[in-house]
Amino acid sequence: MDPITFIPEIGGLIWTIVAFVIALSVIVAVHEYGHYIIARWSGIRSEVFSLGFGPVLWSRMDKHGTRWQVALLPFGGYVKFLGDSDAASGKDGEAVASLPKEEQRHTMHGAPLWARTATVAAGPVFNFVLAVAIFTAIGLTRGVPVEPLTVGSVHPMPVAHDIRPGDTLLTVEGHAISDISGEAGQEVIEDLPKQALLDYTVRRDGRETRVQGPFIMPPMVQQLSPQSAAYNAGLKAGDVITAVDGAPIVAFDQLKDRVLAAEGAALLLDVWRDGETLQLTLAPRRVDEPTGSGGFETNWRIGILGGMFFDPATESPGPVEALIGGVATLWEIIVGSVSGLYHMITGAISSCNMSGPIGIAEVSGQMASQGAISFIYFVGVLSAAVGLLNLFPIPVLDGGHLVFYAYEAVVGKPPSDLALRVLMAVGLALILSVMLFALSNDVLCP
Repeated sequence: MDPITFIPEIGGLIWTIVAFVIALSVIVAVHEYGHYIIARWSGIRSEVFSLGFGPVLWSRMDKHGTRWQVALLPFGGYVKFLGDSDAASGKDGEAVASLPKEEQRHTMHGAPLWARTATVAAGPVFNFVLAVAIFTAIGLTRGVPVEPLTVGSVHPMPVAHDIRPGDTLLTVEGHAISDISGEAGQEVIEDLPKQALLDYTVRRDGRETRVQGPFIMPPMVQQLSPQSAAYNAGLKAGDVITAVDGAPIVAFDQLKDRVLAAEGAALLLDVWRDGETLQLTLAPRRVDEPTGSGGFETNWRIGILGGMFFDPATESPGPVEALIGGVATLWEIIVGSVSGLYHMITGAISSCNMSGPIGIAEVSGQMASQGAISFIYFVGVLSAAVGLLNLFPIPVLDGGHLVFYAYEAVVGKPPSDLALRVLMAVGLALILSVMLFALSNDVLCP
């Protein structure tokens, strides 16, 4: 076999690793910086701030006595505080006891309860802040559609038409167009004849004009879901699917119907791309999707997000509106993650929905391949997930430490050192077990 044929695969693997390392490094750096900066403000001294583990590649000492370093293995990081025995903030009893009383106040174990609580909680909180900042920035960048619905740019389509950028859409086949994403807009789309060209009334240069345009929601690939059948089959953003198993389609709903009807059987797609028609074969996969009621339902999907044949003209939302949207997106991710975990534990959905490091790395590379905005959005999602994970009440995680502090607040004293060591060992074993299970999913799940 010609070794040249391996170059794309090798390049794809490198791209995946680089994307994963960048995403993880940003999230870990923000998380650990949260611990570090709140500790400093609370009077707790940090001896080491490390991005990565293992042999140190670079380090420097700052004026506060903290050694900042980058280590060889970029799969995490830590802050080591004064009096810690290890990167997990275990207590070095001898070292703490040997310090003068005034110095013990600057250790993680001798600081007031409020200072320790704030320091530990800061890591997940900073992850949430990063996620909200990313979602808010994307909202400001993408903007919101202007009203009435106006064409910003038109995607290449396999049929010739007369819709132009700047046109304000008034009617399609006699139906008034307002908010195409709302319920009324969806009803209009369902009532439209399934034809390649439809009659539109547009306002152009101040006058109403009748023109012909494509079906408003064509079977076009706007975005690909990572690790989906469509992504693996080679579909790309901008592709228009013109036929399924030889039967022509013009609407995205027709594509959905054919995918559902196939029930996992392979489909032959005719795909229009840059003026040429390709044929790709793929098989829909079962996907567990959240419902509006908080549950999940299983559907057959190929993993593409559709859209209109044009991008609407947009205007920038106000910073407050964008911030509210960013917080709402974070909340949706948290609720969806908790609901998904609960339904996996109860067996309502497949445990294959849990990905390990290999799966997350693959998603990182696939999102990066779809553009900077997609990758940055993924970093926000992953940051929210990391923040939530660290709040779980499991020893070793931040949430476990917060439970210990809550116990101390109620009882008046912390758990004994022996109890802490046992609980930390149990927590570590639990975390490692979950990681191994997730890793097995990466290898064994379809």
